[in-house]
Amino acid sequence: MNTLTAAPTPTGITRELARGKFSEEMLTKMRALCGTELRTESAINNEYATRLAILRFAEGIGDDNPLWTDAEYAARSPYGMLVAPPSFIFACLASVQVGWAGLGGFHAETTLTFERTIRVGDKITARVFFDGFEGPIESNFGGRRIKDYVRQEYRNQDDTLIATFVCSRMRFERSEMQKRAASRTIQIPHPWTEEEIASIEQQVLAETRRGATPRYWDDVNVGDEIDVITKGPIGLTDEIAFVAAGAAPIPRVAAHRVSLKRYHKHPRWAFRDPTTHALEPVYSVHYNDYAARLQGAQAAYDVGIQRTCWGVHALTDWMGDSGFVKSVWQQYRSHVYLSDVVRLGGRVDAKEIDADGDHVVRLTTWANNQRGQNVMPGTAVVVLPQRSGRGQGAVR
Repeated sequence: MNTLTAAPTPTGITRELARGKFSEEMLTKMRALCGTELRTESAINNEYATRLAILRFAEGIGDDNPLWTDAEYAARSPYGMLVAPPSFIFACLASVQVGWAGLGGFHAETTLTFERTIRVGDKITARVFFDGFEGPIESNFGGRRIKDYVRQEYRNQDDTLIATFVCSRMRFERSEMQKRAASRTIQIPHPWTEEEIASIEQQVLAETRRGATPRYWDDVNVGDEIDVITKGPIGLTDEIAFVAAGAAPIPRVAAHRVSLKRYHKHPRWAFRDPTTHALEPVYSVHYNDYAARLQGAQAAYDVGIQRTCWGVHALTDWMGDSGFVKSVWQQYRSHVYLSDVVRLGGRVDAKEIDADGDHVVRLTTWANNQRGQNVMPGTAVVVLPQRSGRGQGAVR
């Protein structure tokens, strides 16, 4: 009879996610890091906005806008070529994390400002800075927590600033988060009926976009609502497609010897799955139920920036090919679990000519799940062409 001998586990790796504690030593160390530029080598996924990189990302967020997927259509657009969705920056470098050894983390807020559209062939370079943190303070959600800020600046081959992404994360002690897990219990997976699923899929397929017909600033009214787009029921492949699109975290998701060497070097990056006996990255909370439960969630859940990509998708559908997303702020509330459905929309709150001379509309945005929760309240500023300035448009 053959006996299976367990593979040796790198020192520090267990069947649990690492469990760190807040301490004065940790806080002092992190204060000293404020203002530091962070390394990005292990997090870069796409340096160039190639046709296939743009296509892979667009498909990974479920956005088949021909402006980024159809070269012939894009050639007739105001850009004259394929361009990338604004959120493509995440496919170049999704995020870099800093410090907080052994603590859990949830993406709390995203603040995005856009300066220029990424065109096919652009080379994108990112610089990342740790801007500091607030806390720790007490919270009902997971005990003591801090909120940190990482700023990512993206530039093209001409050193022109494309976008700035400020990522705010909540950091907490995993043991405290797990103690409060029962208070957040809901029915997972959601018990959809066949009729409900059929209706949801009809809504997904009914998505429309403004496209080549300009949406003029002059014609927009305060109180107008943008068309709703539907995502879900969220499945495992939806999460894998997002990772495959290039929106993986630091370090890049890897396999076999490559990943094993990394985990031996950085044991807190991984845990051993008790079912497969394989080492898995902390990031697998987004597709591994066991890892998600160790994080204090009920099951695998979506990625913060993935949810933002869906919100930007709704905006670009509404504004049309001549519009430009100038800024987005979004806050993440509640987990979006596999089997959930999210409907994203927004409302025009104001229209004005801003300090830059742009004709903009200011929107409140939302992302409602099937439980009636707004899982991503936010705001956005969109630049639109004006009838009096026909030919100038809002294209950048």
